Amino acid sequence: MIRTLLTTAALGATLAAPANALDLSEMSDADRTAFRAEVRAYLMDNPEVIYEAVAVLQEREAAMQAANDGDLLADNADALFADGHSWIGGNPDGDITIVEFMDYRCGYCRKAFPEVEELLAADGNIRLIVKEFPILGEASVVSSRFAIATLQVAGDDAYKQVHEALIDFKGDASEVALGRLASSLGLDAAPILAHMGSDEVTAVIDANRALASKLDISGTPSFVMGSQMIRGYVPLEGMLEIVAEERS
Repeated sequence: MIRTLLTTAALGATLAAPANALDLSEMSDADRTAFRAEVRAYLMDNPEVIYEAVAVLQEREAAMQAANDGDLLADNADALFADGHSWIGGNPDGDITIVEFMDYRCGYCRKAFPEVEELLAADGNIRLIVKEFPILGEASVVSSRFAIATLQVAGDDAYKQVHEALIDFKGDASEVALGRLASSLGLDAAPILAHMGSDEVTAVIDANRALASKLDISGTPSFVMGSQMIRGYVPLEGMLEIVAEERS
């Protein structure tokens, strides 16, 4: 790590110099050794320069990532915001849209759920789009199939009930257990279970996975908040800040 930091700082100092001020290729071995010694001595006397250089590098990388993410979001706007198959919550006419890629077996998705709900309730002008993105094994796939089948068979309100229940569900994702879960919510379990293996449900999962791949999303939760891509969990305070930034 230290060697990397030293190399970064030394290269930064060299590259910052005028083109005709230093030509390492024309140095003798003795000059090159002396130059390296001077760089090392300077960095030992001024170690904070290393961290300053790394901070600048990180800022540039973050700016490049943000610009790249902006292009990705623009190129995939229809699939993100108007795919025709994802559940929409919050305020459908909200001025800010949050898209969440989630997995019911993901601990951080479960941690984020009440905070997203609090954000929606407190703000009142945010649209939420949920992308079922099961990546944590077969139980995740079965849970998402059940949720998507509920949406397609029983509608938006039923999906919301099932979505909330699956976030807290800690049992095995078997047909028997899911059937009982549906019944406990007052839903007709039989048509939902029969639809879970349909091509229509498979098409939604495949589309969400393809979209995640295009957006370089490999983990959950991942969010699109307005014009920003957030790969990973964000606490409520952070979400509030991002929403404020988007509105400004």
